[in-house]
Amino acid sequence: MNSNSPSTSNNQSLESKLDVIANNLADAGYVILQDFLSEELAKLLQHQAQTLSETDFKPASIGRNQDQQLNSKVRSDRSLWLNKESETQRQYLDFMEQVRVGLNRRLFMGLFDFECHFSHYQPGDFYLKHLDAFKGRSNRALSTVYYLNPSWQESFGGELVLYSSEQDSSILTRIKPVFNQCVIFLSDSFPHEVLVSHKDRFSIAGWFRLNNSNHNHVDPAL
Repeated sequence: MNSNSPSTSNNQSLESKLDVIANNLADAGYVILQDFLSEELAKLLQHQAQTLSETDFKPASIGRNQDQQLNSKVRSDRSLWLNKESETQRQYLDFMEQVRVGLNRRLFMGLFDFECHFSHYQPGDFYLKHLDAFKGRSNRALSTVYYLNPSWQESFGGELVLYSSEQDSSILTRIKPVFNQCVIFLSDSFPHEVLVSHKDRFSIAGWFRLNNSNHNHVDPAL
């Protein structure tokens, strides 16, 4: 992680944590949070991701809805969407709901819901530089990446690289996917990529979304 990156170690209360997130999003557009969840929940999520990846993960796609497609030249990871069918997933989704409410209260962002999936990068997997949202063309407002990798070493690769902007290709920060760390950033502001991983790498990628419904369609889809 870049030593100049906005970051925090979170032994504080949820309200204090939300203050840190909101302040850094307002000032820099992104934040890196250590010790994001309780140690117990982090270990449960790690175990579930590793267990489910053996049978339930599918090749990750690019695009959304009717535009979804597989493209192994762009990304080669595998994924599984979270739901509330397991207690562990329910706890994570409930926590992120508290984050959604807290950020709306502080930043008036109009965040409507949250969606997320487990990601598994096997040795050799990557995700090329991309944006999670384009201004005015997506309901994704905030991107989150939560990491599930104990004892991650620099030689394992798999860093998340944030770039300054679409116009400026300079590297803003490199983030190692270390256990119980979460990155939150504005979806339409920071192109990013996942460098080739040389070891099994697990995370939860998520998005806080806006409600762009109109009389013709429901968005987000129910």
